[in-house]
Amino acid sequence: LIGGGIVASSIAWHLTAAGCKSVLVLERESAQGKGSTGKSMGGVRAQFSTPINVQMSLYSIPFYANFREHTSEESGYRPQGYLFCATDDKHMAYLRTNHEKQVAMGLKTARIVTGDEIRSLYPQLRGDDIIGGSFCSTDGFVDPYLSMNGFMACAAERGTTLWKQAEVTAIQRDNGRICGVETTRGCISTRKVVNCAGAWAASIAKMTGVDLPVEPLRRMLVPTEPFDEFPHTAPMIIDMSNGFHFRPESRGFLLAWNDPEETPGFKTDFEPTFIEKILTRAADRVPCFENVAVNPKRAWAGLYQMTPDHHPILGAVPEVPGFYCANGFSGHGVMHAPATGKILSDIVLKGTTDLVDAKLLDLARFRE
Repeated sequence: LIGGGIVASSIAWHLTAAGCKSVLVLERESAQGKGSTGKSMGGVRAQFSTPINVQMSLYSIPFYANFREHTSEESGYRPQGYLFCATDDKHMAYLRTNHEKQVAMGLKTARIVTGDEIRSLYPQLRGDDIIGGSFCSTDGFVDPYLSMNGFMACAAERGTTLWKQAEVTAIQRDNGRICGVETTRGCISTRKVVNCAGAWAASIAKMTGVDLPVEPLRRMLVPTEPFDEFPHTAPMIIDMSNGFHFRPESRGFLLAWNDPEETPGFKTDFEPTFIEKILTRAADRVPCFENVAVNPKRAWAGLYQMTPDHHPILGAVPEVPGFYCANGFSGHGVMHAPATGKILSDIVLKGTTDLVDAKLLDLARFRE
């Protein structure tokens, strides 16, 4: 497994749970989680618009809820919910359509809420333009770092080996098939390689001659200082009018907004001008946030790994026998790590999975 973040850790856990003993995880950093995992907002939700994303959440969220039973470790799962707030009929129709799909897929904890209900629950919100929304009580947050470590600790007990400071320099092939991996810590003989390199996945794929449509996109997060004018029992609240969203974090709140002007690239520095952009939107939707204190030194940036259709690329690459992808989560890597582990483990060991229709997520879809 190339890459040592939460996705690789989950795949290692699922492989060893299925009885596979010879698993090696390659992490180029001195510690795991220094890529995108440790910089994630940690949200988990089943409120999606496509059935395959709902399916992956219906496996992943209960897995996080029962993480201790699976791994003897904690995931930090907090089912505080996700609340989408719609301010126009188009967004409301979108939420209703999604809700019907979610219920049909078996999600029992999601419901459509009225504007009055949202205003009564959270009078601190500016709610004059909120016409309704959707809420799911089993959505919430996990601790990405804890979860990654939990997966890996359990996988290690079952025989997984972790190499740190092991950067992949080449992937060897024999008559087209994978036969080895060259790293800064030595060469490994193997017939099966899974690309779990996150935002750096395209460069790993290129080593096998595969053109992987995954590109990095910076996303920035701003934590507030301790603040008690908004309830800490609140869910993740999403303002659909502009995409601003926030959730409780420690004694303060974590503020997020996907800047539409952001361009792809390996930009991992936090841009200080982002603070004014996000605080303007925060104070507009939550007037008491006008008084919130923010320390720019505590804000950070991480990388999404984007695909053209914002869905992951999972499974085998037929042109390169033995090469598998677990890439392009477009912001949902932590959220869907448990399902990804199951899907990849199934495909690597059995060639197929019954968790989802894997054809929908294969690399060939872009060509087709």
